[in-house]
Amino acid sequence: MTAQPLPYWRLSAFYFFYFAMLGATAPFLPLYFQHLGFAPARIGELVAIPMLMRCLAPNLWGWLGDRSGQRLRIVRFGALCTLLSFALIFVDQSYAWLALVMALHAFFWHAVLPQFEVITLAHLREQSARYSQVRLWGSIGFIVAVIGLGELFERFSPGLFPAMVVLILAGILLGSLWVPNAVPQARAGQGGEGGFLAQLLRPGVPAFFLCVALMQLSHGPYYTFLTLHLERLGYERGFIGQMWALGVVAEIVLFLFMARILTRCSVRWVLAASFLLAALRWLLLGNLADHLGVLLFAQLLHAATFGSFHAAAIHFVQRSFGPNQQGQGQALYAALAGTGGALGALYAGYSWESLGAAWTFAIASLVALAAAIIIALRLHEERA
Repeated sequence: MTAQPLPYWRLSAFYFFYFAMLGATAPFLPLYFQHLGFAPARIGELVAIPMLMRCLAPNLWGWLGDRSGQRLRIVRFGALCTLLSFALIFVDQSYAWLALVMALHAFFWHAVLPQFEVITLAHLREQSARYSQVRLWGSIGFIVAVIGLGELFERFSPGLFPAMVVLILAGILLGSLWVPNAVPQARAGQGGEGGFLAQLLRPGVPAFFLCVALMQLSHGPYYTFLTLHLERLGYERGFIGQMWALGVVAEIVLFLFMARILTRCSVRWVLAASFLLAALRWLLLGNLADHLGVLLFAQLLHAATFGSFHAAAIHFVQRSFGPNQQGQGQALYAALAGTGGALGALYAGYSWESLGAAWTFAIASLVALAAAIIIALRLHEERA
């Protein structure tokens, strides 16, 4: 049977728009809520809601995807419902209504990526180390959104945020309609014995998923308050957008070399190094971000705190679960990342008001350091 050619540009187009959405929301959703007049604690709560939905929704959609095998239909349905539900933001801007919109659109949005990751890896087949070469287009989408919207909000108003997000969500929907389907196949060396729970409880796997939550928890101050933090230090919004983009440029460069790195280094040590560099990064951002050189270096470390971490984590999840549990494995990864992210946004919101930026980022640094120790001690050696 002849293998189908990799639909590289179709997969890449979807990642471009999906992560352009993240490039819009991560830096500018808190700014939009501040524009509406909400206090830091309320901003932290509103930002945490989509992350809390990420704790619940992916597991439901992952189970449904594995049970039905209709992953691409779930992706398309989720993309459509995300667009329709986010558009409700135009109806009202009260706290209760915005909380409802955040919960509703996130329930469907988080159906999309874990199932699409399974489809992408099924297209890649034995070339899973090439995942980063497709995923880098998501990083490019993030950059386009963060720079473009940063300049837009600098010249006009953050009040344009909802309209821009609706346009990006329309791109996600169109991208999902363009992608062909693919079904995961069993492969040598892939976990597949027993059911999902048996595979989840294999040595090192629970420790890995715990550390996924810890990594995203440590990102809480970064994703929730970096834009406001840098504004308070005197940086302009356009420049802040460029700083977000710089981190993703570093991530793209790393993605280009990630296949080679994973063949030479074990997943265990790639992950441990990512956590250690995250601990350093949060200390620098919390204490020395007013020094431009330090800020530039801290943003370059995004290559590790997201780039190498995510590529190694996706690889680990694919190797740890059989073809009939891939959707649930990717969904659990997304859900625990959402759990950590939600807790991080909540603690950052309250800590920011009471302790300030330095201590809030210091807590994040300690969390990342703890995760590095757990990974180094508990995860088994594994190479691509």
